Amino acid sequence: MAVQKVVTYGHKALREVCANITDFSNVDSLINDLFDTMYEFDGIGLACNQIGINKRMFVVDITHTKECDTPLVFMNGKIEKGTGSCVDSEGCLSLPDIRINVERFDTITYSYVDENFEKCSKEFSGMLATVIQHENDHLDGKLITDYATPTDLLKYDKALKLMKSNNVR
Repeated sequence: MAVQKVVTYGHKALREVCANITDFSNVDSLINDLFDTMYEFDGIGLACNQIGINKRMFVVDITHTKECDTPLVFMNGKIEKGTGSCVDSEGCLSLPDIRINVERFDTITYSYVDENFEKCSKEFSGMLATVIQHENDHLDGKLITDYATPTDLLKYDKALKLMKSNNVR
């Protein structure tokens, strides 16, 4: 169990489509690392590629709300169906100090493998559905900046260029 470095905008891992997990034998330590890192940086969700690991897994903890009473683990997930629409201002640990209004489904059906390695397909709505969609976007190499308006991009131009320059090797 250890806090990992969160990669930021411009890092190549954030644009890669993550691979499904085929060997679940060593995921427990990775799950713990994801939670430790997410908590260290006051996040509510964190995907593997945000710590530079190409695996289709993320964790979510919104227990501070009335929507969910336990932290959740999602592996090899996929959005099966989405209905309704909502727009909210989203932040991201890989894009510090940047907030973008993103339109998402209000309710989703999500299939995944949980922390007990059980296959699940459940309906989620509200904030939990939004967070799952945000983290699932990470696994598909998509960021909140992909939803940004030209005005948003102009507003955050300096910050994005600085993050990107820090990730050029």
